[in-house]
Amino acid sequence: MTLKTNRIESIDILKGLVMVLMALDHTRDYFHNDSFLFSPEDPTQSNLPFFLTRWITHFCAPAFSFSAGLSAFMVSKRKTKKELSSFLIKRGIWLVFIELIIVNFAWYFDVTFSSPGLFVIWVLGISMIALAGIIWLPKHYIIIFSCLLIFGHNLLDSIHYEGNVLWAMLHEYAFFDLGNGYDFETGYPIIPWVAVMSLGYYFGAFYNASFNANKRKKMFNILGISSLILFIVLRFTNVYGNLTPWKNYDTISKNLISFLNPAKYPPSLTYLLMTLGVTFIFLANSEKLKGRLAEIFKTFGRVPFFYYIIHIYLIHVLALLYAELSGFGWGKMILKDWVTEAPSLKGFGINLGFVYLVWIIIVLLLYPLCKKFDLYKQNNKDIWWLSYL
Repeated sequence: MTLKTNRIESIDILKGLVMVLMALDHTRDYFHNDSFLFSPEDPTQSNLPFFLTRWITHFCAPAFSFSAGLSAFMVSKRKTKKELSSFLIKRGIWLVFIELIIVNFAWYFDVTFSSPGLFVIWVLGISMIALAGIIWLPKHYIIIFSCLLIFGHNLLDSIHYEGNVLWAMLHEYAFFDLGNGYDFETGYPIIPWVAVMSLGYYFGAFYNASFNANKRKKMFNILGISSLILFIVLRFTNVYGNLTPWKNYDTISKNLISFLNPAKYPPSLTYLLMTLGVTFIFLANSEKLKGRLAEIFKTFGRVPFFYYIIHIYLIHVLALLYAELSGFGWGKMILKDWVTEAPSLKGFGINLGFVYLVWIIIVLLLYPLCKKFDLYKQNNKDIWWLSYL
């Protein structure tokens, strides 16, 4: 069966790379022995290999949110604005449902759903619902809106409403103890994630056939490098753009861990400058990538939602099996807390080298499934529900 597509391949490569890196982070969460003892981002206890394993995955959510906006613009080429708006609303509602039911269960395997959380799939869904209205704005208003939220949202950092779920959902990471063993976590507040997606939608216009590819490459490189320079300046001076200022420690490795760890929940300006800067540079220089590895990333990138769902279940099932085989008991992987915070898992796991091996095995297991689904999806575009997978 042949693949019929005219997609922007560099965007698919970016999405696929993001998916593969994301699996590394989640494999680390469920398997790495030190992850159950201390945070990889703690300069006083962590080390560079541990930290960099976590740090490289910081690029996943911003790159995917931005590329989702790019993809929405590509869809606008074959749909009317009204059709696109309707599609974004329906897909956004679908993603919020999937987060609360399918994804939350995958993280915990807890049939009581005692620790629901709002994570990346939820915020992608909400951002799509918001984008359904944003696309009606003139293009220059979209970029103004996006930049105002991305550059200005840290002005809201000092505003706190204790116990206010709505404010937490909007702009503050929070953990709510609901009593009787139940809790609720707002891991991905809406602001500024919605602006990252709308920024991607705005930049989608630069992939029009009428726009010169060399000019696009130069512009994206300039934007990416400028973002990284601004990140370094803001991070070094600690004047603005982060909830967690960097500190000067007694060693270079501790300083690097502190410096390269801007606040992610919600994503600070410096975090977005760092991650989106690299995203722009990657997009600028990946349009002519060829070869087997590029094809593998493109396969994952064409079915990211399918990949996302099954990779969490696969990782959690493998962790459950390893817990049983290693003597901890499979029941320890039926979680009431986030996996790395579960007291019963202290002492469980494998070293970082073996984590990388497990990660590679997981990606290899996922590839044939994604390849088969990709071929089926691309050759059956008349089946409407496939667009939601």
